[in-house]
Amino acid sequence: MATVADAADQLLYRPEEAAKALRIGRSMVYEEIRLGRLQTVRIGRRRLVPPEYIAQYVELLKREAEATV
Repeated sequence: MATVADAADQLLYRPEEAAKALRIGRSMVYEEIRLGRLQTVRIGRRRLVPPEYIAQYVELLKREAEATV
């Protein structure tokens, strides 16, 4: 089992791991991927999320929050 320290060193996250990192549900991650709001890379049939795409998604959420204020 990976620890929080190990997670910071990960190069690619499974959608379930990205959900944990973002503190949202797995189905929400898949919905955001489907909508194109959270980008992924493909390796074979697997979808994986690089940490920089998670950071970009968080920035998107911040911009949306600022736009509604």
